[in-house]
Amino acid sequence: MTPFRRWARFRDSRRLLPLVCGLCLPVLLVGPRVLVARQAAQGAPAEGLRAAEAVRVERAPRLDGTLDDPLWQQAQPVTDFRQREPHERQAPTEKTEVRILYTRRAVYFGVACFDSSPRGIVATELRRDLPQNLDDYFEILVDSRHDRRNAYVFQLNPLGTQSDGLITEEKLSEDSLQDYDPGWDGVWTSAARTTKAGWTATVEIPFTTLNFAESQDVVWGLNFKRFIRRKNEEDLWSAYLRVFGLAKVSEAGELHGITDIGSGRLFIVKPYALGGVDSVSSSTNFLHSGGFDVKYGLRSNLIANLTVNTDFADSDVDQQEFNLTPFRLFFPEKRQFFLENASVFDFPTGLMDRLFFTRQIGIDPVTGQVVPIDAGAKVAGTLGKLDVGVLDVKTRASGPNPFANYGVVRVKRALFGDSYIGVMGIDKESGSATDPYNRAGGVDARLVFFKNLALFGWAARTKTPGFRSGDADVGGRADFQTNWMDFRVEKDKIGPNYNPEVGFLNRTDLQETFVDLTLKPRPKIRGVRELDFEGFIYHAPNTAKVLQTQEWQATFRALFNNGSYTDDDIVNVFTQLITAPFNIYKSVVIPSGLYHFSRTQFTYGSGLDRRFTYNLFERFGTYYNGHLNEASVRFNYRPNARFSVSSSQRWDRFRLPEGNFSIALAGLQTNYSFSRFLTLSNLVQMDTANREAVSANFRLRYNYRPDSDFFIIYNVGTRFASLAVANPQELREQRFAVKLTYSFSPRLGRKLSEKKAKP
Repeated sequence: MTPFRRWARFRDSRRLLPLVCGLCLPVLLVGPRVLVARQAAQGAPAEGLRAAEAVRVERAPRLDGTLDDPLWQQAQPVTDFRQREPHERQAPTEKTEVRILYTRRAVYFGVACFDSSPRGIVATELRRDLPQNLDDYFEILVDSRHDRRNAYVFQLNPLGTQSDGLITEEKLSEDSLQDYDPGWDGVWTSAARTTKAGWTATVEIPFTTLNFAESQDVVWGLNFKRFIRRKNEEDLWSAYLRVFGLAKVSEAGELHGITDIGSGRLFIVKPYALGGVDSVSSSTNFLHSGGFDVKYGLRSNLIANLTVNTDFADSDVDQQEFNLTPFRLFFPEKRQFFLENASVFDFPTGLMDRLFFTRQIGIDPVTGQVVPIDAGAKVAGTLGKLDVGVLDVKTRASGPNPFANYGVVRVKRALFGDSYIGVMGIDKESGSATDPYNRAGGVDARLVFFKNLALFGWAARTKTPGFRSGDADVGGRADFQTNWMDFRVEKDKIGPNYNPEVGFLNRTDLQETFVDLTLKPRPKIRGVRELDFEGFIYHAPNTAKVLQTQEWQATFRALFNNGSYTDDDIVNVFTQLITAPFNIYKSVVIPSGLYHFSRTQFTYGSGLDRRFTYNLFERFGTYYNGHLNEASVRFNYRPNARFSVSSSQRWDRFRLPEGNFSIALAGLQTNYSFSRFLTLSNLVQMDTANREAVSANFRLRYNYRPDSDFFIIYNVGTRFASLAVANPQELREQRFAVKLTYSFSPRLGRKLSEKKAKP
């Protein structure tokens, strides 16, 4: 990873959107014959796909984490798992069985994970919705649309701890710790037990959670994954080739046997009440507010969300970073309303850039302060053969931010395989006299051949007052992946006046070329799983062909069987043009000019099969017209399932002609789980680049019933990081809040939808 590229990974819209839609509408509406033929044949198992059978029962089995209920014996177990890691296609080292039952209202999974050494089972996480990659775990993938591109994922560990999310367009989670986007939260039940033979689990998923109302001859996409932590072993029922994995929804198996169900539509109302005290600078306000969210299934696989007087007090705070570049840093979205179905609205336009980025809504991009949201509405899902996302959010005036309204439309048409073509339109209307509106629109496509060659293309344009040209971004990318090689090439041209105010853009006026090749041999060396040899070059002149940035890098990695690794940049060479003085820290300014420098990096991460894990990082070399040494240490300790502590320390030591200085960043996070439903989390951070270096976040969460929580939250510092360039001083806030949410399904809505769902 380089310090400059952390790529790991409608009123007056008439002039722009009709042009975009006119180009794409025929393709969106017609589609290829291949897709029609495939959908017509959905009633029978596709050739080569694995099939499982669900058995109808008149009552729900006991959901106590055991398979002692005789009902489970009525189902034929799914047993034919295969290794993905470490030995592709081979039989697993431990046996796994899954039994599937259903009633008129829910589907049930009984999981038996046999283990020849039960004492080696790792189960340390009791907190919901966190990555379970340090534990043993089991995942269930359900493609209820059977579109072979999108799916729900339900994950649990041997303690019964839940995590869930969505896979959209077969896309992996950006943090690489999970197979799915964790933004979606569903209502489901799980329990697990550790036994002398391994561990067992029971899972209930209501059909309403999947917003599924079809009642006859149901066919779903289905897959299972088991992870054995101490062996670093992945076992899958389908899609077990190394280039696939659980996210490859098109390679999932099928579930048959579900028929004559009356589930009703999804209808959830979730009001909240909040009280507390908020202090920013010298101003103190007493908090007393309320609002609500509504989630309603308009039809199978099409969900409407409504939010009124939205509050994000319970959202995770950002991890503090010190920006070493004169460009923007990317911080992921963490607010629940925007996270749900976020991938439907995804429109990437390069290595890091996005045509639409929800953090531009409701957060001041310079200070990171919250901008109040009056109301928002979102519809996302499938409509016929189209994937559709519509979003409208209104924010009110707050501080330097005028009121604004954001409208977004996203439509995608499935093509052959997991390919698609899509359009997007964005309209921002603002109360600012100097910036009354900003509009953006684009066309994008993904074409997949031979399952491992993917071609991407996009063309986007913005409309901003005062600019009539140079406002486009056009580019394309090709990815080719095999077991022994990854290859990527990307080309992108960004105009000097391209300005997606509701997106994320690192830089304008650029012609980017990126080529990356990674070779991944697996030699027979004891303890070694894989060796990676990577080289890339990034070349970026501006549109006048004057070089702005050039970087090339040679990297060596070794991945070991116990999860430990080394990641070493043998050489990392930069050429960087600074067109305006770069104020990196206080009075230290790097002058304009063309700079050449090189850096070297060494990283080691310990094995992940221990309760104490750590990571060591060192990067050194020249930096602009001086030298920079970066060092960091991270560790995580989980003495038992209730308590965990993690810490990170980073030191940046600058030696520049303009001045010598050092920056220290540190974080200490502790978590205590009284149970799976009551947790206390504390995060204390230090950043010596700020006048007040210490910030803290304390949060007590009690999940007193499904999808309903009681929070006590105290925060001092900044909750959300600035998206501005360089390192602006943060605006500090002290906030104490008590928040109660209560989720329920209105009885009338359930009765009406059940009546419609009857065959």
